[in-house]
Amino acid sequence: MNEPVASGYADVNGIHMFYETYGAGSPLVLLHGGMLSIRLSFAGLIPSLAQRHRVIGVELQGHGRTADTSREITPAALAGDVVGLLDHLGIDRAHVLGHSMGGAVAMELAVNSPDRVRRVVAASVSVRPDGLHEDLTDPSRYATSARMPTQQDFMDFQEEYKRLSPHPDHFDEFLATLSSSNADLQGWTDDQLAGISSPILLVLGDRDFTTIEHGAVMQQLIPGAQLAVLPDTTHMQVTRRADLLLPMLDRFLD
Repeated sequence: MNEPVASGYADVNGIHMFYETYGAGSPLVLLHGGMLSIRLSFAGLIPSLAQRHRVIGVELQGHGRTADTSREITPAALAGDVVGLLDHLGIDRAHVLGHSMGGAVAMELAVNSPDRVRRVVAASVSVRPDGLHEDLTDPSRYATSARMPTQQDFMDFQEEYKRLSPHPDHFDEFLATLSSSNADLQGWTDDQLAGISSPILLVLGDRDFTTIEHGAVMQQLIPGAQLAVLPDTTHMQVTRRADLLLPMLDRFLD
């Protein structure tokens, strides 16, 4: 991964939020998934994206170098932090690419901060709880599911957390808090989705946590939305499929 052009912290809504920027061009904010970091989510995408965009990687509340607080982690709260970061950087509107929890934040921005976003890529999201595959909603299926994070993924989460976090001893506690929260599964009403004015690209893996059928529902509910299903791809692999994603992003953004 390239070295960032700049990095720092923005103090927004009581959060001391880490960010780093790469490249130059139209601004593109990257929002990682739960338990992840800028590097774990986007290392394979940033070098190419930074050739055309001012890429802004963010580490959301409790993730990476951004300390946790007592505030509940919800898409609305995190979206407010992203708006605060845009203000801090003097950016009026930006493209947004979010995955999983970050995808829910990207959708929240499209719904409630339309004047701050240009084009939105929402990967591995659902707009209502019934969009999730039963492998995720039925704990008895975890052990045999081909969709769940691997043991290596969990080792990567822990190693990255201990390496970067201002409170490295809180990993188990933070994982439990994030796992028990369903805040990013609440979704949005059909009317809210119908009111989205930004161009939206929905991206799912064919073995994602969100069902392909729900992808089709979301495409119907969001005006003009595009839908991409990546073959032979699990939830954790979506942002790692640079071979498939980069040509799509090149075409969709700008």
